[in-house]
Amino acid sequence: MRFSTSAVAAALLAALSAPQCSAFLAPKPLSTRKQSQQHQQHFLPTSNPKWQLLSTVNDEAPAPVVEAKEEESEEVAASDEEEEESTEYKLVLEDVPPASYEITSSPTAPGGGDVHTLTINLGAPGHPDPIVIETGKIGRQASAAVTLTRGESVLYATASRDKDVRDLNFLPLSVEHQERFSSAGLTSGAFNKRDGRPAEHEILVCRLIDRPLRPLIAEGWRHETQLLSWVLSYDGVRTCDPLAITASATALWLSDVPLIKPVAASMVGYIDGQLVLNPTLEQMKHSRLNLTVAGTKDAVLMIEGAADFLPEDLMIEAVTFGHNAIKTQCEALEELGKVAGKEKKYDTIKPPIEGLQEMVDEKYTAQLDEIYNSDLSKEDLSSATSQFSETVVTEMEEIFPEEKASIKDAMKDLMCRRMFVKAKNEGTRIDGRKLDEVRVIEAEAGLLPRVHGSALFTRGQTQVVATATLGDSGMRQKMDRIDGMVQKRFYLQYTFPPSCVGETGRVGAPGRREVGHGNLAERALIPALPTEDEFPYTIRVESLVTESNGSSSMASVCGGCLALMDAGVPISSPIAGIAMGMLLGDKGAVSDENAVIVSDITGTEDGLGTMDFKVAGNKEGITTFQLDIKCEGLTLDTMKKALEQAKAGRLHILGEMDKALTEARGELPATVPKVIKLKIAEDSIGKVIGPGGKQIRALIEDFELTNINVEENGAVQVSGFDMKKMEEAKEMITLLTSQMGGGGRGSRGPKPEYVGPEPEVGKVYTGKITGIHNFGVFLEILPGAEDGSTPGCEGLCHVSELHVERVRNTEGFIKSMNTETLEVVYQGKNNKGKYQLSRKAVLEQKGVKARGDSGPPRAAPQEMSKDEVSVISQAIENAISD
Repeated sequence: MRFSTSAVAAALLAALSAPQCSAFLAPKPLSTRKQSQQHQQHFLPTSNPKWQLLSTVNDEAPAPVVEAKEEESEEVAASDEEEEESTEYKLVLEDVPPASYEITSSPTAPGGGDVHTLTINLGAPGHPDPIVIETGKIGRQASAAVTLTRGESVLYATASRDKDVRDLNFLPLSVEHQERFSSAGLTSGAFNKRDGRPAEHEILVCRLIDRPLRPLIAEGWRHETQLLSWVLSYDGVRTCDPLAITASATALWLSDVPLIKPVAASMVGYIDGQLVLNPTLEQMKHSRLNLTVAGTKDAVLMIEGAADFLPEDLMIEAVTFGHNAIKTQCEALEELGKVAGKEKKYDTIKPPIEGLQEMVDEKYTAQLDEIYNSDLSKEDLSSATSQFSETVVTEMEEIFPEEKASIKDAMKDLMCRRMFVKAKNEGTRIDGRKLDEVRVIEAEAGLLPRVHGSALFTRGQTQVVATATLGDSGMRQKMDRIDGMVQKRFYLQYTFPPSCVGETGRVGAPGRREVGHGNLAERALIPALPTEDEFPYTIRVESLVTESNGSSSMASVCGGCLALMDAGVPISSPIAGIAMGMLLGDKGAVSDENAVIVSDITGTEDGLGTMDFKVAGNKEGITTFQLDIKCEGLTLDTMKKALEQAKAGRLHILGEMDKALTEARGELPATVPKVIKLKIAEDSIGKVIGPGGKQIRALIEDFELTNINVEENGAVQVSGFDMKKMEEAKEMITLLTSQMGGGGRGSRGPKPEYVGPEPEVGKVYTGKITGIHNFGVFLEILPGAEDGSTPGCEGLCHVSELHVERVRNTEGFIKSMNTETLEVVYQGKNNKGKYQLSRKAVLEQKGVKARGDSGPPRAAPQEMSKDEVSVISQAIENAISD
């Protein structure tokens, strides 16, 4: 049924009793308190560009809210306080065995081969499940293959290489990782039900695997090498990301690919004032730190993390904590390599040509020093080094014919060492800056007239145009993962076109580098964002790199922050980022006291240096950090020095950003849609949506709205540009959901009910599936009248009663069974008179047991109460009937 504004205006004004609602601020969900007056809350800008909470009661003039106007009993207030206290999270870590490892071998492989099993106990409180690595049973045609098991999560990883050597001057390594939906009992939502191209999270894990392993493969290895990993089983307790690094690294270590040392990874959280190793997903909800560390037993190779404004000292402590677990794993992997590893293949690596490096050093050092001492711009330096390279290759090929790749390697080695010598001896860099000096910064906010927020950030020859877009909850980014659908209220998308470095190339879907850089900048800004209750908008930031000469991701952090402030997003504090570099005399060694740390690195320093350490945060602490190195490792002393120098650079950049915009603008731009939030009864959701969505589309069209979004709990978000029409739409929604309104079944009379014989409690029925929802499955266990005048006997099989094990995705679980019926046991009616069914009881009668019943008990997942299920069931039934 369609409604127009003119047809119902009189009824709205005369008969409407408005529900509790709020504009820009959502009411508390599931609240049962009553109010004696109509109450609305708005965020309005004040003269000091801050947000002030105002109240409108019975259409009176807005006045600042001083104290709550709701009348509530002391008992209700006391119960609320008790509830708040009970929801405070207390970290409890169970005792575990001390750190240890054990290797066993048995002839149980297909064909009678040996299966080698490594069991590692990390000795960290709260991590009872050992890491079990097995090789020799699966994937025997790969150069090496392993399965890694922790709890009920199982990963499979392989390492393979081509036989032929390629004529290249770089390492041809590729990495792929896939989280199979079947690992969690799900099926892909794609048309052909097949897992497709890598999702964003899988791309990020691929980068986590690649970054610590690439620098440890022997110099000169030119066989095409591929690392593949899959999540085959997922228990939903902990993330598998660090396991993917360890599994792939183990496969590479056991293969004949010349990996110098074993590599492992760990994850660290900071919860309730305590560092926690490999925390559970539930614990991570309360963590102020999300840190992934990879390395050898000697040093750290890679860091990826996000934090909630934590100090530098705590970061060092967390890295040390994670590295201790890595040491245990690497020592165990060394022993596994002795038992099951293949002999490393070094015979195809070309040895250094005798006398080549010495001759290059002798002939070209002075010429290279002259270039480095000229303080050239990026273009001039690029031109000079290109001409220098052509000269070296041309002249040396006359002496060493057909050795072009080796000549280029010798020339690059010379450039790295001379850059280090200049910095170490003179305290200056090839562009004339001091070691801790940041390039000139220029920032401008409000660059583009029609976008919600925009900024131009320029640091030296690196420049980004950043924009911020605000929208309602329908603008959220949705991603399907094995642990469920993820909806991101804030996301940053990074674009690096070839024109930003003066080149041409492919333009289209983002590459892995763009995905990684965008994710890094996104995590840097998240801690400063307001909560959804404080600011109900979905926020999208885009960073277009227009010039690049190093650290465009950190420029995206700075530009993105200014764009958010320009859009009026009330962030807690400005955020800035900086990229640090390191120069070593011996590029292949572990960092030592001679390492030179440089701030705000350029592209040349990134390419010829040995470290890229990105750090972002505010004046008080760190929000994100990322470390990549090209040597054998980074000591903690060197990392501490880099963090201290990075903080000084970050504070300088924040000062320069303040010159463009000191705080968020006090008013939202006129181009931003306004948002009103209200709450309706859950059993009235169907009245707002209508059959096939007809009603909600009519509301959007009639009232010229941008969107109406209805959540499962009855929260409604109305967005548009005309506040008057939005208020009218809100009143229409109230009319539709009120008892006197025209929504629901209206004059059609009560819904027909089942009138046949009652089912027998405890009896097994074959029910026809009539509806699938997140909370369970509706089934018709007894037929209705043949003429269709009355429906069949329909009941709900709650998601907790679908299987003996936990079902995380009801729709995926049912679709994977490819059936239209289920055998269920009727368990009687609930307190609402609804029929309750159980498939789990049928399976238990058949002797089906949950996997791991003999192991230690696991914490039971939180499930909806029967009352909550009844409320949702009623809402779905009304929606179906409408």
